[in-house]
Amino acid sequence: MAYDDALVAEIVSRIMAQCSDDENTVPVGVSNRHIHLSNEHVEILFGKGYELTPFKDLSQPGQYACKELLTIVGPSLRPIENVRVLGPVRSASQVEISRTDSFALKVKPPVRESGDIAGSAPITIIGPKGVVTLKEGCIIANRHIHMSEDEGKAFGLKDGDYVTVEANGERRTTFYDVQVRVNKAFRLEMHIDTDDANAAGIGNGAKVKIIK
Repeated sequence: MAYDDALVAEIVSRIMAQCSDDENTVPVGVSNRHIHLSNEHVEILFGKGYELTPFKDLSQPGQYACKELLTIVGPSLRPIENVRVLGPVRSASQVEISRTDSFALKVKPPVRESGDIAGSAPITIIGPKGVVTLKEGCIIANRHIHMSEDEGKAFGLKDGDYVTVEANGERRTTFYDVQVRVNKAFRLEMHIDTDDANAAGIGNGAKVKIIK
């Protein structure tokens, strides 16, 4: 094959562009519907003295998916089964669903940061040993990016900032008002739900870019 200056220049240009794009890129983690439980509710749903069973470590240190699966029910009385419990236990129980799920359940959850459940939607959780009805606790998790303190400094961002993110998947999408969450225990990853992932045509491990 003959040496082609134009071809070499094009290849170099593509590589340089890719390196430039990688500077502000963040890997994606897609969150399906899931449940966080308090210890009190673990015992109501599974029995006195029951402890959650770790199944798979999640991307954020100390967080894991459990073997336990539960059923959730809203006013529609149409249950959604096999909803994964995530550990470890929390001080308050919380159910995170997508907007699509909310239509099936006929609940009206607000878009919130995880843990911010005051005044959120009610929902019922059914387990093998009991039932828990939360007066508040059902939310749609806001789009957010986890990053360590060092990663926050590298991006020039601090905890509580909001950024715009571009996803160049099958359906190019721009996500606005993405919350930045900085903590020394976090690992770089943007979390979106299945609705957002499907809309943009991206999945776990995809790369998105923070637009400053």
